[in-house]
Amino acid sequence: MNAILSIKPKYVHAILSGEKRVEFRKAVFKREVEKVYIYSSAPEKKIVGYFIVSKVVEDAPKKLWQKFRLIGGIEKDNFFDYYKNKDVGYSLCFDKVNQFEKHIDPYRVIKNFTPPQSFCYCKEL
Repeated sequence: MNAILSIKPKYVHAILSGEKRVEFRKAVFKREVEKVYIYSSAPEKKIVGYFIVSKVVEDAPKKLWQKFRLIGGIEKDNFFDYYKNKDVGYSLCFDKVNQFEKHIDPYRVIKNFTPPQSFCYCKEL
C-alpha cells in the first residue's frame, strides 16, 4: 500500500536535501504502508518524490524529540507547537528519498484529487 503525505514546502525541501530524515505526525496509517509520496502543499501543489518507510516510532512527543531532533529538520518550538496537547506522536523514519525529475501535478493524474489534510492512501503513481 502507498500513501500521499501533505507536507509544507519548507519541510519538503529539508527532506529533499537530506537534512530531514524523519517525518513527524500526529496520526499514522491504519494499513501497512511502504512507499510514501511527498505532496508539497501550497503554493507548490506538486508530488515531488517519495520515500520508503523503514520504521514507524510511536512515543511521547518529548521522547520523539530526544530521539530524532538531530535529523528532524524542524525547530524545537515548532515541534512542540505541533504536538501541543498530544500525549502520543509518530515518527516515520526513512533512509533514502527519491526525487522525481519532473514533479507530478496530482490534479492531472489522480481523478478528483483533493490535497490530503494529513495523508491519503493511493495506488502506484
